[in-house]
Parts: sequence; C-alpha cells; structure tokens
Amino acid sequence: MSIPIGSISQEKQAASGSGKIDAPLIPPDRLAPFVLVTGLFFLWGIPNNLNDILIRQFMKSFEINRLEAGLVQFAFYTGYFLLAMPAAQLMRRAGYKAGFLIGLCLFGAGCLLFWPAAIIAKYWFFLMALFVIATGLAFLETAASPFTLQMGDPRSAARRLTFAQAFNPLGSISAVLVGSRFIFSGIELKPNQIAAMQAAGTYQAYLRSETLRVVAPYLVLGALVLFWAVLIARTPFPHAGLDFSHDSLAADHSKPLLKRKHFVLAVVAQFLYVGAQVSAWSYMIPYVISATSVGERVAGYWLTGALVAFTAGRFFSSWLLQVLSAAQLLGSYAVLNALICVLAAARPGWLGVGSLVVVSFLMAPMFPTIFALGTKGLGTRTKTGAALIVMSIIGGALVTLAMGRVADRVNIAVAYLVPGICFVGIALYAWLGSQSDPEEIAVDPALTAV
Repeated sequence: MSIPIGSISQEKQAASGSGKIDAPLIPPDRLAPFVLVTGLFFLWGIPNNLNDILIRQFMKSFEINRLEAGLVQFAFYTGYFLLAMPAAQLMRRAGYKAGFLIGLCLFGAGCLLFWPAAIIAKYWFFLMALFVIATGLAFLETAASPFTLQMGDPRSAARRLTFAQAFNPLGSISAVLVGSRFIFSGIELKPNQIAAMQAAGTYQAYLRSETLRVVAPYLVLGALVLFWAVLIARTPFPHAGLDFSHDSLAADHSKPLLKRKHFVLAVVAQFLYVGAQVSAWSYMIPYVISATSVGERVAGYWLTGALVAFTAGRFFSSWLLQVLSAAQLLGSYAVLNALICVLAAARPGWLGVGSLVVVSFLMAPMFPTIFALGTKGLGTRTKTGAALIVMSIIGGALVTLAMGRVADRVNIAVAYLVPGICFVGIALYAWLGSQSDPEEIAVDPALTAV
C-alpha cells in the first residue's frame, strides 16, 4: 500500500519555520531498519576521526610534515569523491539495501588492509587502505542520508536526519578515545633522545613499533563492520519513497539539477562545511600541543571533548529544529563559528582551545541541514543529487591540505582562519541561497513510501 508522505502546504510550513513542526520522527513499522541505518552513522564516524589520530601518529612514525600528513585526509576524501556517483547509479538500479551491503564490505576490507600495510611499513599502502575504506563510506553516505529523509513525514525530515546523524559523533568520540589510548604510545622523544637512539641503532625499531600500533583498532573495526553487514542482509527493508520505476524516471521532465539554485549552492556549502569540520579536527591536536605544551594524549582528550560537544550539539539541534527552520539554525551557527575561529587564531592558548570546543558544538547540525535543504524537492533526481552532495566531501581533503600549508608557512593558530572563511560561505548559503522554489516541489512526482 502506498501512502503520500508530503504535501505542498506541509513543505511550505516546514520551510518557513513558522510554528512548531508536529510530525512523528519515524513510523513504528520501520523502527528496525531505521535502527540499523542509524548504526551506520555511528560506524562511519569511527574511521573519519581515527584519521585525526593517524595524522599525528604518522607524523611521528614516518617522520613527515603537516602537509604530507594531510595526505591521509586527501586519500580518504578522494575515495568519497570518486565513488559517490557510481554508488548512486548502482542504487538507482538495485536499491538502497544493495548500497548498504556493498559499502560495508568495502569498508571492512579497507580496515583489514591495515595489517599488510603495517607489515610492509609503507605510508602509501596505508593511504591505499584509507582510500578503500572511503569508497565503502561513499556508498553508505550516498544511501543513508536520503533513505533516512524518506522514511517518514517530510515535515520531520531534517529533524529525523539530524537525530540519526547525532550517533555519528558517538562513533567519533569512540575513535578518539580508542586512538588516544591504543594508538598513541605516550612516548614523545626529544631531539637528543632521537640522536641517542640513532647512535644505538634502536630508532628504526621504535618507529616500526609506533607504526604497528594502528593495526589492532582497525582489525576490530573491520570485524564489527562485516558483522553489521550480516545484520542488514538478514533484515527486510522497506521500499523507500524515491525508488521510482523506470517509467516514472523517463516521464520526469522537471528542472535539471544544475538549474536548481538551492541544490547547486548546497553542493558548494557542503564542500565548505566538510572542509571546515575535517580541517578543524585534523589539526586540533597539534593546535592544543602548540598552544598549551601538553602531551599528545592530553591533546587527544581535548579532541574527545570537542566531539562530546559535537554530539550534544546534534541532539540539541534535533530538538531546536522543531521550532526553527533549518536555514535559520544553519545561518546563525555559521556566523558564530566564523567569529570564534578568528578568536582561536588571535588568542592561541587555553582560550583558543576552549573556543574550538564551542566550534564543534555549533558545527553539529550543519551537514544534515545542508543535505536536507539541498535535496528538498528533487523528486526522482534525489539519489543523483545526494551523490553530488556526497562528492562535495572532497572539501575535507582540499581544505585540510590548504590549512596544513598555512600551518607550515605561518603557524597552526593562524591556520584556523581557513575554516573561518568556510563558515562565512555557509552563512551566505543559509541566508541567501537555501530556499527551494515551491513550484519545483509542486511539479515533482509524488513522493511515496511503501
């Protein structure tokens, strides 16, 4: 049985933000698949933030600079960029569940590749393993966000996605805690100690032991991911709203994606957001060490605190989106974050460290709100639109490299002006470019869920 999941009047009410948006979060008969898909948000938060640990660890174990260490994020987010569109095209034919399963298998395989990478002790092999992980995550993110949006009433779509994505930073927190405890050895050698070990012929053995510390966490993660794939394979999934038939796809003569301003600008805004988030977290540990002279483990715990703030921000924003529109929330938070990044750049020290924790809290709703605003009203073009937005995650690679360049040439504090500039762009999108044309929603094919 098919039932309508939206009307034009409801869409206008949700977009305007007028009054409380009173709609159920998820239909009761879809709870099991919703829980499994929400678990994916948790799982892919782990490798995303283990990268922040790897950057610091590889700078030590492979003796590389910040720009070279930034290749961790470059390899990772290049995988997203290259596989998002093929993932969307496959799922247009085979459905969301196939995308989930393929993504989890690639994710798990990439984690297992850390073992041979550590055996041969080559930096490029680790980058290849991270690339494979990211190809899997491209499938998961291309599928999970639109699937979550379509699982219930459109008036609660942004709130539903924000709630599901609130479990993503829980995975991030787990990653930083595990990485700080099991990857970081706590051994930080001074130049005279390095010289003594080199003279004694023990320095290379030390570097190899540091490299091997990354293996166990990734093997455990790989096993967990493959177990989750089995659970999804054995669970019946509903036919989500925008899995249209071939005939309905052929009959769709609505406006092309590249002619929809709110969508095109959402791709740009998501590029800026992911770049700001990834760069801010990637260099937070070096920032804390530089600004306060604490050790790497203590700095790792500060990153954990930032992720806890991010998690709290996700749940708080999920509640706040009942009374504010996504655009209002996004614009306000982006302006505040731009100002706070200037503070972090101008006042490195404990004030700057605390300000970066606040930045994390305010970043929390940005990805899901940009995604919801950008895909609104796309109809049969939603999967392709979702893939293009996921491809914009390449911002995490490019902005991080730019921030690393500034950090190497100037200093790590001034480098935080880079994400600050990104937040200015996001604010402009929220206030000036995020509104979809009501006529575009009206001509889209009816959105249905079974």
